[in-house]
Amino acid sequence: MGFTMAEKILARASGRETVRAGEEVQARPDFVLAYEFPGYTDQFFKMMAEDFGRDALDAPERFAIFIDHMVPSSTPAEEQVHQATRDWCAKTGATLYERRGIGHQVCVEEGYAAPGAFVVHYDGHVSQIGAYGALGVNLPRRTLIEAFVRSGVDIKVPETVRVDLTGQLKPGVMGRDVIHHLIRRLGVKTCRFAVLELGGPAVATLSDDALQSIAGQVMFLGALSCLVDLPDDRLAASAARGRIRLPDLRSDADAVYRDRIALDLSELGPIVVAPPSPADTRDLAEFEGRPVQVGYLGSCASGRIEDLRVAAKLLEGRQIAPGFQLNVVPTSNAVMAQAAREGLIATLVEAGAFISAATCDFCYGRIGTMAPGQTAVSTGTLNVPGRMGSTEADIFICSAATVAASALAGRITDPRRHPEFADAV
Repeated sequence: MGFTMAEKILARASGRETVRAGEEVQARPDFVLAYEFPGYTDQFFKMMAEDFGRDALDAPERFAIFIDHMVPSSTPAEEQVHQATRDWCAKTGATLYERRGIGHQVCVEEGYAAPGAFVVHYDGHVSQIGAYGALGVNLPRRTLIEAFVRSGVDIKVPETVRVDLTGQLKPGVMGRDVIHHLIRRLGVKTCRFAVLELGGPAVATLSDDALQSIAGQVMFLGALSCLVDLPDDRLAASAARGRIRLPDLRSDADAVYRDRIALDLSELGPIVVAPPSPADTRDLAEFEGRPVQVGYLGSCASGRIEDLRVAAKLLEGRQIAPGFQLNVVPTSNAVMAQAAREGLIATLVEAGAFISAATCDFCYGRIGTMAPGQTAVSTGTLNVPGRMGSTEADIFICSAATVAASALAGRITDPRRHPEFADAV
């Protein structure tokens, strides 16, 4: 019997020839990532020194910290947190990325998403680096501290669920619709504690941005992480961007999967995730016409160049509905610069959108907070009560295409009603 990509990655990381799902191993992460946040990184720094007596990192080039929350600082206390992080990184040699964008995107741009790499974080959305063939695993804080003070972390080798993609997305349907469809179809048990492996001929039809959006949301399937079986040319391009070069890894033809599922992309339509649950995925048609007052296009799950192109294509020469607030937050400085070069920023501003520099703060409600009774269409990561402000506000999670279409109408709208999407998606 053959081996899965996840098994091969963890075998290499643990210094063994082979490992099987279910085995407990101690694996050395190629990279240890974290974004600064009170109660997380500050506790790591404190525990490292006070509980373990460590003031140095093993191979500090493996460590990267991202300041992407509380950006910009709004209080002296927030700035003190940032300064403490700057001081710790300067002391230990860990790489610091500040105000460069959302860490899950910046880590890709900076080469941490190297194919075959084993990467750990304390945030589940790190799984999006699986779009480039890297295994990003969310570890509990008590486990992740091991990566700061030991050479390896204890981890149970996960099983893998394979999804074979066929067909091609129709205009107006995006990567966010794919992951939300999978959540509806598979629920939270099929992939629980497993790696979701995406493969099949349709992978080649999906952009890196779309694959990243899909991979970054698999936590809502109960999955540990995601890996994409990339075509040779895409795998080579990912490897060329990587900070380290590792052997090409693919699942064997006779690999052992927990389950194997087929999905025809051509059968999918726009989907919304209805409040208050991130698992309540519905056809957009069920809510079409519902008034909305707020739109958010951003987060680590969206806000990349493909999303901005789609939104600008629909909004070009038009105005968003009176009274509607559209917040557009490119995922990184690099994405914003590219959007500016392409004229997308000007198009969005002229349509009435508010553009922010890259930050996580709109996603978790620190900025652009909603009032009781308001309803939003959002490409954020969660729609639980209070996520974007008042616990009495409703959030519908959807694609960038749906956000833009709804911004024009002031109500939830199927983007396929706009002919502009025929060549935009």
